[in-house]
Amino acid sequence: MTAYHFGDTAVLTGRTLRHVTRSLDTVITTVVTPVALMLMFVYVFGGAIDTGSVPYVNYMLPGILLITIASGISYTAYRLFTDMKSGIFERFQSMPIARSGVLWAHVLTSLVANLISLVIVVGVALLMGFRTGAGLPAWLAVAGILFLFTLALTWLAVIPGLSAASVEGAGAFAYPLIFLPFVSSAFVPTRTMPGPVRAFAEHQPVTSIVDTIRDLFAQRPVGDDIWTALAWCAGILVVAYVLAMAVYRRKIA
Repeated sequence: MTAYHFGDTAVLTGRTLRHVTRSLDTVITTVVTPVALMLMFVYVFGGAIDTGSVPYVNYMLPGILLITIASGISYTAYRLFTDMKSGIFERFQSMPIARSGVLWAHVLTSLVANLISLVIVVGVALLMGFRTGAGLPAWLAVAGILFLFTLALTWLAVIPGLSAASVEGAGAFAYPLIFLPFVSSAFVPTRTMPGPVRAFAEHQPVTSIVDTIRDLFAQRPVGDDIWTALAWCAGILVVAYVLAMAVYRRKIA
């Protein structure tokens, strides 16, 4: 990409970020759901779930972080859908700007908005007793995994954002993604699940990502989980990006 492309994308990203700051209820809504779940699981169900010597808030925080991201990317699809229906894409196409700048602006805005939400959720978790002795390398590894996961889901959100027939349809695709951590190791150990459910939970992407982040926070060896987590994130990202760009070219051609 040229400096021309980066400049256009930066300007358009600023435009999209201003829309977010003028509608802070979207960020608040994104944060409220995971925080409410965290409060409920820790203070209502936490005492009934055996996680050994690990405080339950430490155990379930990685799953809450993934739910936060899944909640946030639904607004990415919503913002894209709104721009598509308003005709802004066509207006920008008539201007001498980079063709894909509008799309990348939404992707970058999603990354920034989700970063803000994640920081707030971690802050609430600290108030609830979350503690970790993880050093800077472990925190950077956690941040890298969450960044890659957010980027993958953001490109996944681009597809319904460009192609949905209604605003409800644009955001509804995120519901299965929000539900997925509940059938994983995010809130209870998978060994307590019935056979078929356990098999699914142990071989879906969320479990490897959650286990990796949990081990990094606990200063434990991550083993093969980190490679499985990275492979899932990279695979989803590549497939979602290819499909999203195909839809974009078809819609904007």
